Amino acid sequence: MTNDSKRRLADRRGQETRVYQPAEDSALLADVVVDVVESGDRVLEVGTGSGWVAERLERETKASVYASDINPFACTAARDRGVTAVRANMLDPFARRSFDVVCFNPPYLPTDPDEEWDDWMEHALSGGPDGRRLIVPFLSNLRRVLAANGRGYLLISSFTGYEEVVSIAAEAGLQTEPVREESYPFETLFVLELTPTEMPTNDER
Repeated sequence: MTNDSKRRLADRRGQETRVYQPAEDSALLADVVVDVVESGDRVLEVGTGSGWVAERLERETKASVYASDINPFACTAARDRGVTAVRANMLDPFARRSFDVVCFNPPYLPTDPDEEWDDWMEHALSGGPDGRRLIVPFLSNLRRVLAANGRGYLLISSFTGYEEVVSIAAEAGLQTEPVREESYPFETLFVLELTPTEMPTNDER
């Protein structure tokens, strides 16, 4: 883990205890997705945290918005905002071809195993040793839940390894297109649009 990512984790842990609260990465993802979602779309936000992104999407687009999070406290916080939230491990419980848009602001900061904390904020902040602990399974499962012409939106950091994420997406049958980026003193954040490179297989339908 770099000193910069250590500082980011320490800052977050000083601000929250159980539920990830909206920050600059949340706003960046929401800004992108609000612009592409259409009324009538079925939208899923994975790892919703406080529910701020999902609430904004529903309010500003009039789409049917759902959210998932493994953290029960996050689900409660999202529901308090009026979001339809399901306690789930990312995409696992959702049926094939369920959503027109899926978005995810994953934990992306690399964290050494001996610096892991056994609490809910660990799930929200730690991306594992390479920052891609949850990015890999998300990319592997995304095509299954996307409707025809569906697309995903994934926020990543320069700490996460941009080229590595693009390569993993390609192996999962997804084309990536960077649609937004913002630079900060210690990192750059990117939002990638993800679209299937071919029709889903029979197992994915």
